[in-house]
Amino acid sequence: MDLNVVILAAGKGTRMKSRLPKVLQPLAKKPLLSHVLQTSLRLNATRVIVVYGHGGEQVKEQISSQFPGSPIEWVEQREQLGTGHAVKQALPQLQDNSRTLVLYGDVPLTGDDTLNRFLNQVSPGQCGVLTVKLANPKGYGRIIRDHAGVVREIVEEKDAGDEIRKICEVNTGIMLADTLDLQAWLPKITNNNAQGEYYLTDVVKLANDHDVPVIGCLVDNPVEVEGVNDKRQLARLERMYQQQLADELMVAGATLIDPARIDIRGSVSVGQDCCIDINCIFEGNVTLGDNVQIGANCVIINSSIADNSVVKPYCHIENAVIGADCDVGPFARLRPGTEMKEHARIGNFVETKNTVLGKGSKANHLTYLGDTVTGDKVNVGAGTITCNYDGVNKHKTIIGDGAFIGSNSSLVAPVEIGAGATVGAGSTITKDADQNALTVARAKQITVTGWKRPEKKK
Repeated sequence: MDLNVVILAAGKGTRMKSRLPKVLQPLAKKPLLSHVLQTSLRLNATRVIVVYGHGGEQVKEQISSQFPGSPIEWVEQREQLGTGHAVKQALPQLQDNSRTLVLYGDVPLTGDDTLNRFLNQVSPGQCGVLTVKLANPKGYGRIIRDHAGVVREIVEEKDAGDEIRKICEVNTGIMLADTLDLQAWLPKITNNNAQGEYYLTDVVKLANDHDVPVIGCLVDNPVEVEGVNDKRQLARLERMYQQQLADELMVAGATLIDPARIDIRGSVSVGQDCCIDINCIFEGNVTLGDNVQIGANCVIINSSIADNSVVKPYCHIENAVIGADCDVGPFARLRPGTEMKEHARIGNFVETKNTVLGKGSKANHLTYLGDTVTGDKVNVGAGTITCNYDGVNKHKTIIGDGAFIGSNSSLVAPVEIGAGATVGAGSTITKDADQNALTVARAKQITVTGWKRPEKKK
């Protein structure tokens, strides 16, 4: 039977104290709703429907740009009258011969395994409720089971008496039912309760009234069904999520000097014997080969680092490709388009962009290389810059194999330094330098006698 997923994402999130809609609040630098959508799409649902409300156009625009081509449909809940009312808005979009799973845009960490187990435990013709046991169930709807373990009712705390409030098994809000049943039951839900809202939980009583078994499936890890209502809860969930990702890295074989001090805002794949020091941030898709060493306080974004390479502390690497046996940093910045071939070296306070550093080439200190292609075994001296921008257009600098660029040189692009060429320190090169020759471009040194430094005016 086909599966629909309905994600409720209409809440304003007043307690967030933010202009940003609640479902767009970031967890690991990705909107809460994006986490739920990624999980939903992995369930191979025929239809994924987002019920939106507050900040709707902003939500639609941002999320749609992150999931181009995905089968996501949008339904507006103009008035926020409760969860039952929200799902009711999606009924016209649902396929009749299907089941419908209800998820929440502010409950981001429900895992694939948990949801697949839920889908398998609840058979077509049954209704399912995902539940969790909490040491402190305050504020949650309590699960009422009969002697056979079938869920008979969900009682919201505001409508519960003292005995019911002692129950520790609570409703997560995640439900599963045949679509035809929801189409029959949702119009019958009333708002005769303390909140004056249409509760989706009333479906449980209606299911029992129609002799449809309600299966309660218990979640192993409460973090998977924890929602976000304010910035404190968001920060708490961020730490829990990062701990989960750190555990996955260590299971994959990575050594983390302190698993509590790493942030992953995307995905990281590691080879054998990788070591990651403290306070590193990984964003986008990052790949680390065997025996890669990452020093403390590095930021690595959408980059790959091949076997045996070392990134020393305080480096910033973005959209770069680092070959095997390379050495980077400390305090290096590799900007988009940087590629280091095997055994290349980029040292402290060196910045690169759209640059290829050839095999065994090195720029050890205080250098900027932009729009540059260097050959193999090139030495770029300290203080060298490529002047790649004329104020309108970018231009390329090409440095041949074995060239030596003296310290404090300026290479004014477009320019080519021949293979084996040497550029004298302090030169400003505006024309191509011949291969296997020394090129020096300096003004004549003079000494002015009797000159005095200017004095500060009183």
